[in-house]
Amino acid sequence: MANDVADLTDAAEGGAEFVLSSTPVVPPEKRAPDSASLHDYENLGELPRSYGGAFLFAIARDPHTLFVYWDIDWVAVFGDRPPVDRKVHLRVLWHEGIEESTAAVEPLAASHLVSVLHARSSYRVEIGYYAPENVWNSVAISAAVITPPDEVAENGPVDVATIPFHLSFQRIVDTFRGSKYDGDALAEILGRLQHHADSSDATLPESERELLRALESGLSETSASQRARLRRAPDLFASRERVESILGFGATSPM
Repeated sequence: MANDVADLTDAAEGGAEFVLSSTPVVPPEKRAPDSASLHDYENLGELPRSYGGAFLFAIARDPHTLFVYWDIDWVAVFGDRPPVDRKVHLRVLWHEGIEESTAAVEPLAASHLVSVLHARSSYRVEIGYYAPENVWNSVAISAAVITPPDEVAENGPVDVATIPFHLSFQRIVDTFRGSKYDGDALAEILGRLQHHADSSDATLPESERELLRALESGLSETSASQRARLRRAPDLFASRERVESILGFGATSPM
């Protein structure tokens, strides 16, 4: 028996993983650490089932599905009078509060996927219960959520501009200050200038060519000419090399 206890002690200290004995062997009890000696992060206790109040969150998972999550203290909500059917319901409200559908859910599930009819539309989701049978009691309602479109966007003209990452945004703004472009969106300005410069130098006034030269200061002549050549390429996104060259990947814009 002494050997058994010794073997068991070895197991507790990281020795043998099991012990063979003709009699039951009870391992020595480990003394629980004093709660006062525990660090704050080791003595947090059990997590609550609910953090109190009533919170409902909804987000579009796809054009026809909403993900709904709630954190509600149902004991506080129901008290000693739970609904007769012992169910809670989600009401899906479309557009200006039109009820599109309802679904019975398990209160403690805390989440549910809801199907909706309309893509590119505004929805709210409300959770509550019926008590008495035909009287709706609202517990929480979500903020408005917009479902995404369910169709591919039509083809149309796309404006592409090369943003000079080797310059700070403040430097770019200062370059256009006082010109006819002052106050316009930077991407639109750059797109127009670069389009004219790549098409024909004759159509670009000297003042605007100076703006382009100021923006390309700091670039080597090879890099500047390569970007212009790639912008004129017939296949707009022919290669990763072209995209990286135009955008100047590898160098970040200074602050």
